[in-house]
Amino acid sequence: MLIEQIENKWVDCFRRVFQMCELRQGDRVAILSETLSRPINVKLAELALLDLDAQVFHVVVPTPRLKEPVAVRSTGSSPAIQGNESVIAALRSSTLVVDCTVEGLLHSRELKAILSDGARLMMISNEHPEILERLMPDPALQQKVALGVEMLGRAAHMQVRSNAGTDLAIDLSEAPARGSAGFVTEPGKVSYWPGGLCLCFPRRHSVNGVVVLDVGDVNLTFKRYLESRVALTIKDDFVVDIDGSGLDAELMKSYFAAWNDRNAYGVSHVGWGMNPAARWDSLVMYDKHDTNGTELRAFAGNFLISTGANEHAGRYTNGHFDLPLRHCSIELDGKSIVSQGRLLEPLA
Repeated sequence: MLIEQIENKWVDCFRRVFQMCELRQGDRVAILSETLSRPINVKLAELALLDLDAQVFHVVVPTPRLKEPVAVRSTGSSPAIQGNESVIAALRSSTLVVDCTVEGLLHSRELKAILSDGARLMMISNEHPEILERLMPDPALQQKVALGVEMLGRAAHMQVRSNAGTDLAIDLSEAPARGSAGFVTEPGKVSYWPGGLCLCFPRRHSVNGVVVLDVGDVNLTFKRYLESRVALTIKDDFVVDIDGSGLDAELMKSYFAAWNDRNAYGVSHVGWGMNPAARWDSLVMYDKHDTNGTELRAFAGNFLISTGANEHAGRYTNGHFDLPLRHCSIELDGKSIVSQGRLLEPLA
């Protein structure tokens, strides 16, 4: 486990990220954390914001009691706020909300209300600062991500294939597209650090086919590389069969079943990684305590499919899998944008 202490270089990293967010002197900035947040990131955010002469205040809430039958990891749907209107009002009145909750607010029920008056939200993923340092946002990536989101938003159909056997068809009509390069400047918008993703949330009755997780693909909920193949059959948005003879398939079956919730089997979002600084192999270098795995969602050319909550399809659940696949080919309306895990122009 890596040491966590204040380092000037990390204060500088946080300062530069907030400068990319175009904070101005006197802007009101709320640092949202919970009692089980990573303290080092909360403190680094505070010091960096004070250096920028922001009006900084903390909103700290108790981490809620566990209500689920299994551990909840990497959902982006923090339950920390618990619908507390006083907390929401404080965050909503800010220029920027720095989200240091354990799970993050990306899919939380309160997010829409927090952003409703123009506040923007910057999620600091629950990572050790060394990971954040390695994955400092690159302003040059913003244009590529914006182009990818535009292409995704215009497309009507996504097709994903791989030599391992993946063959997935996704209807993209009315599917909201999002992306992040790791900083946020527009009112009412959201970003997250580490960044570098393009993704969308398919509406109901949009996803069909087979997803084959091959050896070396990643189950980020478990923070584990697959050591045996797992095939997920998806019909009308839902995983209806999990085929595989190894431990990886058994673990997925067990975790899915523990929720006793059909929505846990639904497709949440699909997309691809854009960040050339993010590494597929980085997970072997960190203890599970040190990483939230956001880097592996973003490594360039991966196909990311996630199961669980999809508010745009009217499905809510805390059961969630983030599954980055290597060596896939992705087409939008017949145009190749990723070939066997390699980003193509104009996105490369």
